[in-house]
Amino acid sequence: MNDGVKTIGVLTSGGDAPGMNAAVRAVVRTAIAYGCQVKGIQKGYSGLLEEEIIDLYAGSVSDIINRGGTFLYTARCEEFRTEEGPRKGAEICRKHGIDSVVVIGGDGSFQGARKLAAHGINTIGVPGTIDLDIACTDYTIGFDTAVNTAVEAIDKIKDTSMSHERCSIIEVMGRNAGYIALWCEIANGADGILIPEKEQFDEQDLIETILSNRLKGKKHHVVINAEGIGDSNRLAKRIETATGIETRATILGHIQRGGSPTAKDRVYASTMGAYAVDLLSGGATNRVIAYKAGQFTDFDIDEALAMKKTIDEYQFLISRLMVMY
Repeated sequence: MNDGVKTIGVLTSGGDAPGMNAAVRAVVRTAIAYGCQVKGIQKGYSGLLEEEIIDLYAGSVSDIINRGGTFLYTARCEEFRTEEGPRKGAEICRKHGIDSVVVIGGDGSFQGARKLAAHGINTIGVPGTIDLDIACTDYTIGFDTAVNTAVEAIDKIKDTSMSHERCSIIEVMGRNAGYIALWCEIANGADGILIPEKEQFDEQDLIETILSNRLKGKKHHVVINAEGIGDSNRLAKRIETATGIETRATILGHIQRGGSPTAKDRVYASTMGAYAVDLLSGGATNRVIAYKAGQFTDFDIDEALAMKKTIDEYQFLISRLMVMY
């Protein structure tokens, strides 16, 4: 272990994601194995500024790997966006003997980590968000569980949609990213998709696809609408008016953030948590962990935040080809 790393703080920030507990558990137990003390910072940066800091031991993280959410709690913190917030946060870290912090969250959380690093606190970011909207990585903690939750819910909606020969508009989460929607369209065999990355999408083409499939004998229809597009209820009314087919909108909402994490989210989150401690032990700071091209790796936070994420064009093409009936 690097001589400068004695006490590691760990926090979860922003929206919760299944698998965050697995990452926290891995940070705690790896750090203890390396001879470090660990402090849990509750409620993200907000809790840091309020000094809601607890000691964590190996037993503190027993039986949390299978639990959704984050046992450290999470919050968003506007004060940390100011110049004073990170300076105060660094001072509080030093007051509690914390020389390093592992930050589990999304891009906004990494911006806070970068500011802490600028004030002399070693920081490592771990990507935790169901949205999969962090450009430097092909995987984020919680995405796999969220997609599986959404797919299961959509399958059930399809059952009742089929029984009533309806069209169902199903809105999934993802904020300004369409990855959950894209995966659900392919996995659920939907008739169409609306995502922020393809805002030029022609609604009339969707209506014509539904009508064409109905003429070919299809008795129900499912359209996946990303949160970043929204307006699902009005869309349902427009489609019903244009097609004459009864159309209902369902917004899945925060059910996608909850639930026991999948095996993939548990294993990948654990790997990322342990890797964060490994980086700190080697003297690294201001880094973000990523999963890229089948390997766990890391990037400078500034480099990671400057990257732009785009939708997988081949997956999008597949989604278009699969709508044929």
